[in-house]
Amino acid sequence: MSRNAYLILENGKYFEGKAFGAEKETTGELVFTTAMTGYLETLTDPSYFGQVVIQTFPLIGNYGVIPADFESKSPALKAYIVRNWCQAPSNFRCEGDLDTFLKSSDIPGLYDIDTRALTRIVREYGVMNCKLTYTLDNLEKDIEEMKSYKVQKAVSSTSTSEKLTFKADNPELNVVLIDYGAKHNIGRELMKRGCNLTVVPYNTTAEEILALNPDGIMLSNGPGDPTENTEAIETLRKLCEKKIPTFGICLGHQLLALSQGARTEKLHYGHRGANQPAKEVKTDRVFITSQNHGYAVINDSVPENAEVSFVNGNDGTCEGITYNNMPAFSVQFHPEACGGPKDTAFLFDRFIDLMKG
Repeated sequence: MSRNAYLILENGKYFEGKAFGAEKETTGELVFTTAMTGYLETLTDPSYFGQVVIQTFPLIGNYGVIPADFESKSPALKAYIVRNWCQAPSNFRCEGDLDTFLKSSDIPGLYDIDTRALTRIVREYGVMNCKLTYTLDNLEKDIEEMKSYKVQKAVSSTSTSEKLTFKADNPELNVVLIDYGAKHNIGRELMKRGCNLTVVPYNTTAEEILALNPDGIMLSNGPGDPTENTEAIETLRKLCEKKIPTFGICLGHQLLALSQGARTEKLHYGHRGANQPAKEVKTDRVFITSQNHGYAVINDSVPENAEVSFVNGNDGTCEGITYNNMPAFSVQFHPEACGGPKDTAFLFDRFIDLMKG
């Protein structure tokens, strides 16, 4: 018999549901993802660090737990909210069930909750803090305490702590991947295109990166407010002076833009899901993309030496930048997406061409 649990929102509303996963109270930033597949990739995406994630798709857990699909070693989110939790998964690749996985990862979950109503609140009021608890006896105190919560040390908590090297089967190029909270599939996409990979921590200096003599530099995704990463922004400013082919994704895209004088802003409720339209400006072609971000580069702040290459089809926010004074480009969405659409995987080929050229 599952224990009753509550999700208390910063605006004073609360929802009752049933607990699964680890049994612990936690506070985090409440966000939602509209992805209809890939719940394992959502759970293990480092960009969800410090957040409580709502899955808008109603049935979660039906194909169990498949470690080969993980995007990191372990979840970074604070808690997981679903409508229906499947307790009897069925898939030939299945190696476990969701409840056991959450328990072993020390992540609490909440199910049998009205995720549609909860998502509508986040859409209307914007991203807010929340607390998963097992009692309402301290409601007023909990609300006051959660208001002061802030996602902190996001990148340092999700980046690798040491340099890692990976060899491609048919190596042609050497790429340095700066890990701000990287998803594994970025590395997989590069390696299958013949790139030896050196993954370095977020605080690696420009001099240390240049000493590796890279053919290209990959800037990974990651969590948190991009403006807090002042050291990383200064490192990118130095690297850009060397005109090394560079490709940025998500947080990497934002940090690269900040290093060139652009500005970022926090979105009302962010873009999270595997069905986000991104329009390429030059071709007017729309791609369906996987996204997970709460911040965006401000279009009007993009410097004169660059141009917006993609915009979001829903709200027109910046989804990509091409730099004209150096061999560099970046996108806000995830071209490495699994399990989401692979419509924009060609951007990795564009990066390879940039390095070879």
